[in-house]
Amino acid sequence: MLGDYPLKGRRASEIAAHIEQGVSSGLLAPGTALPPLRDLAAELGVNPNTVAAAYRLLRDRGVIETAGRKGSRILPRPALTPRDQIRIPVPPYARDLSDGNPDPALLPDLGPALAAAAEAAHAEPVLYGHPVGDPVLLALARASFEADGLPGGPIAVASGALDAIERLLGARLRPGDAVAVEDPGWGSLFDLLPAMGLKCLPFRLDDEGPLPDSLAAALAEGARAVVITSRAQNPTGAAVTAGRAERLRSVLAGHPGVLLIEDDHGRGMVDQPYHPLVGAGSRHWAVVRSPAKAYGPDLRVSVAVGDAETIGRVTGRLRLGAGWVSHLLQRTVAELWRADAAPAERVAAAYRARRDALLGELAARGIEAHGESGLNVWVPVPDETSALAALVQRGWVAAPGARYRIQSPPGLRFTVARLESAQARELAEDLAAVLGAGGDGSRLV
Repeated sequence: MLGDYPLKGRRASEIAAHIEQGVSSGLLAPGTALPPLRDLAAELGVNPNTVAAAYRLLRDRGVIETAGRKGSRILPRPALTPRDQIRIPVPPYARDLSDGNPDPALLPDLGPALAAAAEAAHAEPVLYGHPVGDPVLLALARASFEADGLPGGPIAVASGALDAIERLLGARLRPGDAVAVEDPGWGSLFDLLPAMGLKCLPFRLDDEGPLPDSLAAALAEGARAVVITSRAQNPTGAAVTAGRAERLRSVLAGHPGVLLIEDDHGRGMVDQPYHPLVGAGSRHWAVVRSPAKAYGPDLRVSVAVGDAETIGRVTGRLRLGAGWVSHLLQRTVAELWRADAAPAERVAAAYRARRDALLGELAARGIEAHGESGLNVWVPVPDETSALAALVQRGWVAAPGARYRIQSPPGLRFTVARLESAQARELAEDLAAVLGAGGDGSRLV
């Protein structure tokens, strides 16, 4: 069970420290089964309650998972380098379609908004004890949420979508709990969960969003929370439709205690309508929106509306740590939101035209691809490594699907934010040559 790593210790803290040392050194690999409580207690000559306390410490630290009669196992070590920072080198002759960034030419001029934020700060300086949320930003966010039919609730301000998601999960879950996640899905979320001591339970999706039966299976396995991307899903571009939202609400209604988090980071750069998943039975929920894709990744601001208890925990914990998100950033985003109506339509139209150009060229060559919304197109392939290498030789760098997959089939992600029509045709021709004239026949789901 533990091979050549005999466990030691008389106290719970000593036993836990010895196991953690084995994990850190690599002598105890992920998936290694730990001895049953009574067996280890007998081996060490201690009370079973002492071993139980040690295992509880390790579970709370995210080192092990416990599954009742199935016993306890070592969890994968938290990622020290986020997977989106491990990049394929881009040769000088190649075009980089792997970064997931918006087109800088479609980002707004921040000068007027920053100037307005500075003027507001001069008129009323933000000092200790000031409310954590900028009133203009909160009012605009509330109007946006209400216009989309969401229930009323308090609003929290965080430093980006992932920060908000982390704070929401931390408010309701404890190490060892499981979170249902999209597969393929957001690699940064896959890195975050084990770092928090949480487990991923994958569910599948298609162009209309999560597959209800697959989500139901993940929830039945004991997921305590679920994270669903409303639009511009990364990496597939899926967007939840009205019909799919209705079916998903029905599934979620059977699990009212599960924390539902909707990530709507696509607002402002997509033209699909938002269809909320929050239903009458949802006790704990939140919808997160951020301006990173529409206005620029350096605007580290997000807003989240949700039930009073969950949002109250988030804002209370924020007060004890970071305190608040800079009001200069909050007011800058507020000024951009207040001025942005027609520009958002123009940006969404531009990204749709670029996606459609590549999707059309791929379809004409018999290649399956997905990109209903957002900045990316997902192309299933039989083998990621060989396809990536062959594309690099032809002057294209894509993102390997392994960054975004848990159990789903292989694929490549292409960021099309700056892809011109002529380039789309050239890319499709090269991809067809790499995959074979008829495509590979693999499926997203």
